[in-house]
Amino acid sequence: MREPMVKHRGFPGRLPGTDFQFTVRRANPKGATPLTARTRYPDRRPADRRADEAFLLALCHQFGEEPFERGNLDAGRLSWLFGREVVPAERSFDDSSYEALLRVDYAVARANFPDLFLD
Repeated sequence: MREPMVKHRGFPGRLPGTDFQFTVRRANPKGATPLTARTRYPDRRPADRRADEAFLLALCHQFGEEPFERGNLDAGRLSWLFGREVVPAERSFDDSSYEALLRVDYAVARANFPDLFLD
C-alpha cells in the first residue's frame, strides 16, 4: 500500500480571494502529476504574477532554506517556479512523487522576485 501524501499543515490552500490553488486535498490514486518547468512570459497577467509571489512567499515562510517534501503542494503552481526558484533537493529526484524533496533556491528567488526579499 502506498504511503499517504504529506499534508503541510498551516500552508495556505489558495491565494485569498481567487481560485489560484496552492494545495490539493487528496492524493491522486494514479500518482502525483509530474512537475515540469513552465515558461513565465513577461506578458503574464498581473493576477498570475501575484499568485507566483504569494506561493513563493508561503514556501519561504513555511520551509525557509530547508528541503521539504512535495506532499500536497499543487503541481501546477509548483511548476511555475520549478527549475528556477524551487529546485530538487536530492540527486534521485522523481518529478512524479509526492515524497520528492524540493528546496527554495534563495539566490534565484531574490533575483527574480526582489520585492519579496527587502532585507
